[in-house]
Amino acid sequence: MCVDRATIRRYAEITDDFNPIHVDPDFAASTPMGGVIAHGMLSMNLIWQALRATHGDEAARDARLDVRFVRPVREGDTVSVMGRTSPNGNGSYDVTVVNQRGEPVITGTLSLGN
Repeated sequence: MCVDRATIRRYAEITDDFNPIHVDPDFAASTPMGGVIAHGMLSMNLIWQALRATHGDEAARDARLDVRFVRPVREGDTVSVMGRTSPNGNGSYDVTVVNQRGEPVITGTLSLGN
């Protein structure tokens, strides 16, 4: 998913979250982030989309997601989600959202309900 200004703006409108770090380039440039960043939940939504596409709506309803936001998603980044069965053998998945450089922006564990 390309995270352009229009995508960030639409997400702000849908969620009514107009924090200036997300929607005001001048303000965002004056912060330690140095520019506009996407809402964290915008990127995390990719994990839910992948879950629903792979396992269906029922699985998504009972799933639990534990994540860490490790790097901001900047305006202009392209992000994608990756997942693999966790080696712990409990049926969970290690999930990662990465930017176009392959850098993780979100890491976590997705557990499906029983």
